[in-house]
Amino acid sequence: MIPKLPAEFLSLPVAHRALHDVTDGRPENSRAAIRAAIQAGYAIEIDLQRSSDGCPMVFHDYMLDRLAEARGGIMARSQAELAKTPLIGGDGEGIPTLCEVLDLVAGQVPLLIEIKDQDGNLGPNVGPLEEATAKALQSYAGPVALMSFNPHATAALAQYAPDIARGLVTSAYDPTDWIPVPKATCERLRDIPDFDASQSSFISHEVGDLSRKRVQDLRSAGVPILCWTVTSAEMEQEARQWVDNVTFEQYLSPLAG
Repeated sequence: MIPKLPAEFLSLPVAHRALHDVTDGRPENSRAAIRAAIQAGYAIEIDLQRSSDGCPMVFHDYMLDRLAEARGGIMARSQAELAKTPLIGGDGEGIPTLCEVLDLVAGQVPLLIEIKDQDGNLGPNVGPLEEATAKALQSYAGPVALMSFNPHATAALAQYAPDIARGLVTSAYDPTDWIPVPKATCERLRDIPDFDASQSSFISHEVGDLSRKRVQDLRSAGVPILCWTVTSAEMEQEARQWVDNVTFEQYLSPLAG
């Protein structure tokens, strides 16, 4: 039985990389951004990369340079080193671990976790991050779901965390946006061919491509459709014609009621 996406993910807008705003001291995927999202009552999306010693770290990029006061690849540093690496625009806090974030959220709001591709080309070289993530989530009781652009990663999550809802992050896959992923891979993934094989129960699709027939066919079949990343109220109004919920940033998505 493939677990369904919890209903909470369809009723609360999802704060992309938590409710971040560096002008207010809240970097992407930071504890401060997570606290702000909890206080506001939003669902939260976070990203996971792997440290050199195998710890799931809450961080988006493969390189530290844009988001942290350091250079080089995140996977070249240990959990202890990354914990001491301050996030740019924050109050000096380092990069959090998944376990720290789970303790912070503690089921107060839904948590949507994206596993970043560890293969490099959306291929089959996956497993350690997915297994470590599943282990961290074993005792977590709040509403949670897992997803990845890499269908192999989502399939691995089905193996390591069979009781947690999982999905695919999907895209128009314009090859110019996906270098160095091969063009042939982009062309294959564009029509979401791995939805069933990866044992997914939802997708989160690129906001500019929501009218794609395959996306709407899945929705017509009852598959929950989320989208990324909405950046204005006007964009949200348009997107909601095509999806069941939005992932947002740069503005405050309205909460029902």
